[in-house]
Amino acid sequence: MRIAFLLYDDFTALDAVGPYEVLSRIPGAEVVFTAARRGPVRTDMSLAVTADAELGEVDSADVLLVPGGPGTLAQLSDGPVLEWLRAVDATTTWTTSVCSGSLVLGAAGLLAGRRATSHWACLEELAKFGAEPTGTERIVTDGKYATAAGVSAGIDLALSLTGRLAGDPVAEAIQLLIEYDPQPPYSAGSTATAPAELVARMRANGLAIS
Repeated sequence: MRIAFLLYDDFTALDAVGPYEVLSRIPGAEVVFTAARRGPVRTDMSLAVTADAELGEVDSADVLLVPGGPGTLAQLSDGPVLEWLRAVDATTTWTTSVCSGSLVLGAAGLLAGRRATSHWACLEELAKFGAEPTGTERIVTDGKYATAAGVSAGIDLALSLTGRLAGDPVAEAIQLLIEYDPQPPYSAGSTATAPAELVARMRANGLAIS
């Protein structure tokens, strides 16, 4: 089973690395990181993740995952990346995204008429690509398309996919192995539970932390 991760400059590390930590542990999984060129690809926080293959070297996948991040905007114009997504999507069992990666799927025309989610700050942008924005669920599945909300939701997405692909016992074993048992010390993990003034400030300041 081949699992292809798309990388591009200024993607958010956890969007890809979180799901990778889960999906790479499925028995028989072959994971490939692909980008416009081989070699290191810098995340939005300057971490380098290595692309094993160029886009043209990966022409099919059982699972395709597109991470999000500040670099998403540069991927929305039609070109080699969107052409590649459309071509590989024709071969997939699952086409997925984390965070604003769903905008890239939308720009490729893959989410038209489908329910989908994204990071809360860009959820409404999905409608521009004909998708039905759904902000009340951490993972949204419509046919073979599964989209996750912001960043950390990618781990939930990966565990859900693992259960579908390899069975619940395998997914549970991986969850236990990585000790994924979220018990955050704060309740500010969504716009529904975070202080209203914090949500307003981050919206106004373009997600700036301070």
